[in-house]
Formats: sequence, C-alpha cells, structure tokens
Amino acid sequence: MTIIMSSKPNIQLTLAILKPHLVKNPIALRAIRNKILESNFKIVKSKHRRLNEIDAENFYKEHINKFFYNRLVTSMISGPSEMYVLARENAIKQWRDLMGPTKVYKAQFDQPHSIRGEFGLSDTRNATHGSDSPESVEREIKILFPEFDINFWFKNDRKYFECNKIIFDKEHFIHRIVY
Repeated sequence: MTIIMSSKPNIQLTLAILKPHLVKNPIALRAIRNKILESNFKIVKSKHRRLNEIDAENFYKEHINKFFYNRLVTSMISGPSEMYVLARENAIKQWRDLMGPTKVYKAQFDQPHSIRGEFGLSDTRNATHGSDSPESVEREIKILFPEFDINFWFKNDRKYFECNKIIFDKEHFIHRIVY
C-alpha cells in the first residue's frame, strides 16, 4: 500500500522595510526588489511611506532604553521607506537570511551578498528591517498596515497564493489575486 501525503506549503507572512537611505538610491532599490522576487517571495501588500515620529517611536518602542533608539527613530523618519507584507514558506526566516546580520560590518564579511552586506551603511542604516517572530509580524503589520487584516488573509486569500493564482503587478510591486 502506498501512502501519498499532501504537503501544503507552510506559507507565512512577514514584514519587510527598505529603509530611507536605501529608497533614495533607485539602483539599490531595484536590486533589492529583484532579490525579493528571485527569492520566491510574494508581495501581499506594498506601501511607499514616510514614517512620522509617533509611528516610528511606536514601531521601535522595544528599543526605547537602548543607546541607538534616538538615532534609529531619526533615521527612519528622514525620508520615505518601502514597506512590504511578504509571503512564502518560512517567510520570517527566509527574509532574515536574505537581509543578513543586523551589524553591517559582520554582514560585509560573513555574508557579503546579503542585502545588508551589499547595501548597509551602518548598524542604524543597515538597509532593511524584518520581523523576528510571528508575534512581531502581527504587531508591526498592525502599525504600518492598519487596513490589512491578517486573519482575513489567512482565511480567504492564502489559498490563492498557495496554488499560485496570482499575477505580479510590476508597476505597484505587488502580487494580485486572479479569481
């Protein structure tokens, strides 16, 4: 007797931010967008937005007592960022692997082809942000994409991404469902 097991992908969502110093460079922005697509991420939501100080402070509140907090908030409000809700199998880990180590110096030596290894400038301006856990994904998406309902997406839209009933809208850098 042969048992056939169906293995549905373990699709996760994660939040990705391309930081202001990176967004100012169209060549770097294009290169990172290509890396995202080549790594089989699907872009569920996409937003080009400048964070205000209140949102940046709220977003990074877990770092409020750390020496780099003010520098980080100031950097994040210095210009527009690109923000994405990404989907794929093991999205959180895969995005963090693609970003590379948080410390740019370490990234440049240990993972020079990672996003931070190629495009990071300093530990504050390290090119990208990525959620580090499912709990962070929920909290961070609620701050930056308050209109997006994660539970609705998993209940109603996830199936379209799992069976690839989506098309890529290059102009808006987003995958759209094909009904």
